[in-house]
This record gives sequence, structure tokens and C-alpha cells, in this order.
Amino acid sequence: MFKKVLIANRGEIARRIIRTCKKLGIETVAVYSEADAESLHVKEATESYCIGKPPVLHSYLNIEAILNVAKQSGAEAIHPGYGLLSENASFAKRVEEAGLTFIGPTSEVIQAMGSKLEARKTMEEAGVPIVQGVNEPIADTDEAAKIASDIGYPVMLKASAGGGGIGMQLVNNEEELRKAFEGNQKRAQSFFGDGTMFIEKFIAEPHHVEVQVLADTHGNVVPVFERECSIQRRNQKVVEEAPSPFISEETRQKMLDAAVDAAKHIGYTNAGTIEFLVDRDQNFYFLEMNTRLQVEHPVTEEITGIDLVEQQLKVANGEVLSFTRENIVKKGHAIEVRIYAENPVSFFPSPGAIKHLQLPEGEGIRHEVAVETGSNVTPFYDPMIGKLIVFAPTREEACSKLAEALRNYVVEGIETNIPMLLETVTHPQFLTGITTTKFVEEYYLPKATAVGK
Repeated sequence: MFKKVLIANRGEIARRIIRTCKKLGIETVAVYSEADAESLHVKEATESYCIGKPPVLHSYLNIEAILNVAKQSGAEAIHPGYGLLSENASFAKRVEEAGLTFIGPTSEVIQAMGSKLEARKTMEEAGVPIVQGVNEPIADTDEAAKIASDIGYPVMLKASAGGGGIGMQLVNNEEELRKAFEGNQKRAQSFFGDGTMFIEKFIAEPHHVEVQVLADTHGNVVPVFERECSIQRRNQKVVEEAPSPFISEETRQKMLDAAVDAAKHIGYTNAGTIEFLVDRDQNFYFLEMNTRLQVEHPVTEEITGIDLVEQQLKVANGEVLSFTRENIVKKGHAIEVRIYAENPVSFFPSPGAIKHLQLPEGEGIRHEVAVETGSNVTPFYDPMIGKLIVFAPTREEACSKLAEALRNYVVEGIETNIPMLLETVTHPQFLTGITTTKFVEEYYLPKATAVGK
């Protein structure tokens, strides 16, 4: 096993990786920006190095600085966490060229899955269902209008290199499409350096369900069940749970099979996630592949007892997976909510100093947090300050436990989305287990706006 691992990330995921490394006796190297000098991940790592000024381009996205620290510290491997450089094929390649181990898939696989268009083609080759659409870049607005007309409105306009909902928009007619095309193209070019656009048929009442996979370097691919991630705001997940309360056992097994086929077809290794859209009739379609650990991985860990970070480290070290699909048992139900420093209605970030933080405690309650009392939430980074995860024997009990925990979750000094989360997880529709990606717009925002939350 590795003796020393550098963590090219920050916040709660850096702390999460440090925790498993300590369990395995691995020393850790933290990197941080000037704004994060007093952060918890800096204090908890074996050693820490400042790599630049607060903006991510000068610190957490500074590949040269990170590789220099790896060399200086004697780290043997780099764990990218999620976000930042985690799905950057150039970074993975530079790590490989430096003679270090990248704890994730190969740079070639990251490159292949980084383009949604290429991923569509690849999944179609693998026999995985894909949404009706095009597999080639759209040249201009006129071509987009013709394609959309052929497919039939409504359609989803998407950026091939997109993520987090950037460059993506639902359009209902040609007028909307023509207004949206160039703006989304420019937005994608600005955020990702790639303005390539494509179109897919819109799936009505979509559910977002994803399958966690683990794959070693010896040809073994194991699906670690699925997660329901339909509760989203601005196309970003805020509530995730495992297992999915919506799909049937038959659909579950078909999705697990499809995820394995997809991973094997591309020669995937390490932890990854195949994301699907599921319609009201439980037909499912490939959405994208995340070639990294997911924010919501704790719910999978809670129902299976598998430490996914530990498995990542072992696979990267060349070890064979110690379990098969048949001997993974799921037990109980787990739900995760993301706690953001943001206004609970507008969802605008709310940076500032946390004057008091009190986390709820109790059996079946887990926290992955980036802050403590006195911490400063800066405007430079994603405003997620932590995740609250609950586990219980049944979904009904998990929902009740989560609501009680949210009522006892205290953050003073900044606004958070806790009111929105509490409203969501106690809503009658959420409690049925049948929620689509439009839940927030349909059930939460109208009420929240009306009462002026």
C-alpha cells in the first residue's frame, strides 16, 4: 500500500480522504490556498503546503504547483477528490507522466467520458440505452432548429463539455431554441473552453438514478447498487438517497447490468458512476459518466458497509476487489442532504463567518463537514459547508430521523439552505418516494416565494 498520498482538493472531501488514509496507516499531504490556511483539512493532514492565492486558477487548479508539492513531499499517489481537477484528463496524464499513481481511472478514459457527445457514442456501442438525439456537434442555430424539429419539442439543449447544469436548457419551441443557442454556447465556452452543443429529446417527469461501480485492474467490475438523486436545484443535486425508492427490483438489476457493460466497454478502473434518466414507466437512458468519487458516495457506504475511498486506494495500488456483485448486501436506507451557505429561496451564496456551529448527534447520524465554529466561508469556492447523512432500517424511519436532525442543525452567522431541506424532506410528495428532477420548482419554490422565506 502507498506510504504517502497527496490530496489535490479541499474541504470536507479532503477530510474524508484523510480519515480513510489514517485508518490504513497512510500519511497524507494537504495542499491549500492562502484563504484556506486555517481550514480543517490543513490541520488534519500529516503535512500541508500552500500552493497559491485564493482564486482556484492560482491554487487548486494550479497543476504545476500541485505536482511540485508531490515531488517535494515524496508522495507516491494523488487523490483528486471530486470537482476541481478530478475529471481533468490533462492533470491525470501529468500525474502519470510524473511517475505517480492517479487514484482514479486512466487519463484516456477520463478524456473519452469528458465529452458528453463521445460518451453517447460509446454507450450506444456498449448497448446501453441512450436518449434520442444527435451524436455530432451542432454547427449553428439553423442546424439546431432543424434537428429539434426532427426530434420534436420539447428538447434539451446541452453543452458537450458541460457540468453542473451549465450550458444546458430546456426549450419548448423554435423561438426559445434560437434565443437559447448562442447564449448557452458562449457560456459553455467561457466555463469549459469548449462551446460544442448538442440536442436530446426531453424526458417527461424524469427521475435521476445513478449506479456506483468499482472496477479493478484485473478485469473485475462490481456495481455497488444505485442512488436516487432527483431532488435538485439549478440542475445540481441537494438530496440523495440509497436505494432508490422509485425503481422496481427488475429495473434495478437491468440498470446494474447496463452499468457493468458500460464500465467494461471502456476499460474503466477505480470508482465511477453511471448516471441515468428514468421516465415514468421506468425506461432508463444513459445521462453521463462521472469518472470520480461522487459527493453522495456516503449513502452507498451506509447501506453496504463498503468504504469507497478505501477501495479506491486499494484498486490504485493494484489489488483485486475482495468482493463480487453477489456477496454485496444492501441493508436499510440512507439519505444525504447537502448543507450550503446560501439563501434558501434565491440559492445565492451567503459567505461570511460562522459564529456558532452545532451538529445534531445520535445513532445513524453521520457528518462530512468542512467547517467549525469560527470558520470563514469565503466567496472563492463552492458554498457547500457539509453533508448530513442519516441511516435507518426503513426509508420512513430515515426520513423522520433526517427531519429531526435538520431541526437541530445550528449554523449562526450566515444563511443556509436548511429551511429548504427541511421543507423538502417533510413534504408529502417526498415522503411517497416518487420525486422527479422538477420537485423543487413544482413543490418548494412556489410556497417558499409566497411566504417570503
